[in-house]
Amino acid sequence: MAAVPQIITPDFTVHVTDSGEKFSTRDRVVKDVPPPATTKPTNEQFFSKKDPSKPDIEFLRNHFIHEGRLTEEQALYILTKGTEILRSEPNLLEVDAPVTVCGDIHGQYYDLMKLFEVGGDPANTKYLFLGDYVDRGYFSIECVLYLWTLKIWYPNTLFLLRGNHECRHLTDYFTFKTECRHKYSERIYEACLESFCCLPLAAIMNKQFLCIHGGISPELVTLDDLRNINRFREPPTHGIMCDLLWADPLEDFGQEKTNESFIHNHVRGCSYFYSYHAACNFLEKNNLLSIIRAHEAQDSGYRMYKKTKTTGFPSVITIFSAPNYLDVYNNKAAVLKYENNVMNIRQFNCTPHPYWLPNFMDVFTWSLPFVGEKITDMLVAVLNVCTKEELDEGRDSMDEERKAAIKNKILAVGRMSNMFKTLRQESEAINELKGLLGTDQLPRGYLALGSEGIKSAINSFEDARNVDQMNERLPPSVGENGSPPSRYSSLGRNKSASSSAASSPGASPLMGPSPLSSGANSATAINSAAAPPSPTRSKTLPDSPTKSSTNIATPGAPPPRSSSAGATSPDVTRSKSDNNLASAPGKDKAQMGASPNTQKKSIFSKLKDGKK
Repeated sequence: MAAVPQIITPDFTVHVTDSGEKFSTRDRVVKDVPPPATTKPTNEQFFSKKDPSKPDIEFLRNHFIHEGRLTEEQALYILTKGTEILRSEPNLLEVDAPVTVCGDIHGQYYDLMKLFEVGGDPANTKYLFLGDYVDRGYFSIECVLYLWTLKIWYPNTLFLLRGNHECRHLTDYFTFKTECRHKYSERIYEACLESFCCLPLAAIMNKQFLCIHGGISPELVTLDDLRNINRFREPPTHGIMCDLLWADPLEDFGQEKTNESFIHNHVRGCSYFYSYHAACNFLEKNNLLSIIRAHEAQDSGYRMYKKTKTTGFPSVITIFSAPNYLDVYNNKAAVLKYENNVMNIRQFNCTPHPYWLPNFMDVFTWSLPFVGEKITDMLVAVLNVCTKEELDEGRDSMDEERKAAIKNKILAVGRMSNMFKTLRQESEAINELKGLLGTDQLPRGYLALGSEGIKSAINSFEDARNVDQMNERLPPSVGENGSPPSRYSSLGRNKSASSSAASSPGASPLMGPSPLSSGANSATAINSAAAPPSPTRSKTLPDSPTKSSTNIATPGAPPPRSSSAGATSPDVTRSKSDNNLASAPGKDKAQMGASPNTQKKSIFSKLKDGKK
């Protein structure tokens, strides 16, 4: 009886290379990179042992660091509880010193953890965030859930203001909606939008500083104008609420070539640029020292504008807290700590973070340029194979023209193969370069430069800011041109590893295959008739500080400022050792306005029963 041949089953758990090396297919290739969390927490893990009605802060911090996700009920619990607290707060908060003021976060969760290391433990430190927690970065929902958890624990010492990205229009246009749907569901996204509408719009810090996201408005005369806004809605495209979220100081602030106080903001496509004169008038009328705002990326993480003539203090201070913004700006981030009349600006750099494919893309879609490269390689190989008959035909002098045509085709396919290779390897940098050149297509010959040539075209903060400027505009509305707005453009929504130059969604990579003209060129300028066009913004950047910490201090307590036009303020002094700048003591202000509607939502009884 013939022996039955034995079928050998290959061991798919072991991969053998051509050189004979064996690798386990069950192990991670890069072992020093920890794997993402694969399980969602139980309610026992989610809720704190100290207070079973609140989420466990430390657990959430570590869980999100490991890219973990919550159950939908747990995420909704955080958002609902946080929304209840935010809804009960007034439009204009009053925050006493000491306090740490933070600018844009933009979904950079790992840098947010670094921010708390630099600024202090939220359990012992008062914080005021100026908005823009989401979009552009790929960890926006983690930032929201963690900050809202801190708000639940510390409602009287952690304050959250609204930024221009905390709205439906921008989160749908940029990355936040896609992120919520990818990681959770549309239900979570809608809960976030409801919560965003409850965020306060401004804060008076230590009765001296107006803290807002964007800037002042021609309709903002006194602080009572802030208190009377209906904030529980999607931000409008014009008016005082729009300006609080979108306005910018003029780039030539303090050296304006116009006498107008407010100029149409052509960079944003809505709101205004406000002048030095407008800022000083507002501060003097409301007996304030300075405007502290965010909304614009700064190479140093902060910028101090021209000092007022009456107080000698910077009229406007910009704080930006997202380091290496979009993974291409190479900027520092900063927070502003104010304590004992000393303003200390602390800078910090970016933190490594997990890698995400552009727009949460799947591997197959991302690999299409690689597939195209291989197909052209195969085509080159096919064209290079000649049969004996073809060679015999080639001896005929009458076919020289035909041979030359075939040769040219082979060379053309070879060049195409090289271009596909460049497209695959440097797709993000190519999108950047398109932005710098202001075109949808690269000029002839640019792909032939190869990887190094493409990379060398973008090498500075200013280059990145110019590329991204179109994404700082108010996006076009759906249906404005008969079709939805383009979803992606060169730099704006394009980031593959984490997460505006003038303000602000999910390294290089830069993500996004779509044409560069999709955003800014189709955006309609809002309220352009209200003000004449403003001059082109200067590309000059503020001088970068050489230290990681700058103090703005009060050498001695000056007399209180009066509300009259001739109010006095301390002289600004700057020492060579620590860059000290004079400040002023606190001043009395009107009490906070009455709380708005405090109607509460039901808490998830199912979740609470589960944790028991």
